[in-house]
Amino acid sequence: MKYKRILLKLSGESLMGEKQFGIDNERIHAYAKQIKEIRNNGHEIAIVIGGGNIFRGVQAEKGGMDRTHGDYMGMLATMINAMALQAALESNGVHTRLQSSIEMKAIAEPFIRRKAVRHLEKGRVVIFGAGTGSPFFTTDSAASLRAIEINADVILKGTRVDGIYSADPEKDKTATKFDDITFDDVYKKGLNVMDFTAFTLCKENNLPIIVFDMDTPGNLEKVLSGEAIGTVVHN
Repeated sequence: MKYKRILLKLSGESLMGEKQFGIDNERIHAYAKQIKEIRNNGHEIAIVIGGGNIFRGVQAEKGGMDRTHGDYMGMLATMINAMALQAALESNGVHTRLQSSIEMKAIAEPFIRRKAVRHLEKGRVVIFGAGTGSPFFTTDSAASLRAIEINADVILKGTRVDGIYSADPEKDKTATKFDDITFDDVYKKGLNVMDFTAFTLCKENNLPIIVFDMDTPGNLEKVLSGEAIGTVVHN
């Protein structure tokens, strides 16, 4: 098995499905089924989820709100998503643990690295909520940081598009897809994979990233079985 322990990064927007806001139940249950498939294949799974379907600190700042305040609100939005995903997974018979970077005793464990690793070893899916717990850091940075801390073999970034393109494929029909690309080439071409902090963390720690379309049922399992789906970013 090439990638035994994985960190799956999901955007908050992906949970909206066809909606304009909030959480689409069908979409979240479809994700839960895909995650269950790979768990049953013996993979150890950690998940970081964004909060953009509910609230974004950066947008709040544009409206005159203090950025730090807005970012903490964004972290709470990720916890709502994390709890929704936890409920969907458990209704599909998958044991999960939710860990938060901000202490919330009633709903989540605090983030403790050794505890998280122990959960993974026991076959539980671990969801990391509340980003890094610090303002000014994106959930992409949280995903990179947590993946490195738990010694994940790869970050799987589930998106709406099936990989990394030379331009936005939704706007530019001439955009070409990369099957694999180096971290250095992503820098040189100015491609948008993750924010700079998150991306640099992965590069420096030799942690590959696979960007793929999570919305197509079965894709998560295909990526991990070695099929040429998505784009692999590596050193």
